[in-house]
Amino acid sequence: MANNKNRTLLRGGKYLLLAILLFFTYRMALLSWPYLGFDDRVAFLRIKQSVIHISWWKVAFYVHVFTSILLLLAGFTQFSGELLKRYPGVHRGAGKLYVFVLLFLSGPAGLLLAIKANGGVWSQLAFTTLAVLWWWFTWQAWRSIIKGQLKAHQDFMWRSFALTLSAVTLRSWKWLVVLVWAPPPMDTYRLVAWLGWVPNLLLVEWWIRRKKTY
Repeated sequence: MANNKNRTLLRGGKYLLLAILLFFTYRMALLSWPYLGFDDRVAFLRIKQSVIHISWWKVAFYVHVFTSILLLLAGFTQFSGELLKRYPGVHRGAGKLYVFVLLFLSGPAGLLLAIKANGGVWSQLAFTTLAVLWWWFTWQAWRSIIKGQLKAHQDFMWRSFALTLSAVTLRSWKWLVVLVWAPPPMDTYRLVAWLGWVPNLLLVEWWIRRKKTY
């Protein structure tokens, strides 16, 4: 009886987490919407006028913005045991899409953007580290499944998607930091540049190690 209750609570928690993540993904889509007009003076681009004229930066920005939503949606499909069991083709197809887009589009674009990140060297270091780890974890996930190493593949995909979610958690941390502390804008940016992904990675590492004990 207790086991059934625990399973029900766990299932409910998973659905609640999924609903929260989908809501923030929707919010991310709304934030990306203004960029469809390719107007160089909207939203975030208003504070990037010093680099918007650099062609490689501008291309990297639009690639990163428009593929991030795709990665979030494709990534959600990779952690549903029910989907894998009933529709393995969807799981594999979405997984291949996720890996391709991240390795060849989003990851490299994120690394280029990190070079010119707001907030100076500490922000640039944070986003560069994020981009490198993001790409590396995804590459390892792909290599692992090719070799038939399912457990390693799953662990690396957890790590990869934890960093994909930094697009969501960074903005959540920014809202919280400004609400509670209200530091100067660039101080906020330097702080959330690390908060956006380090807690995600620590949490998923804890989860991976916890699973090994059972």
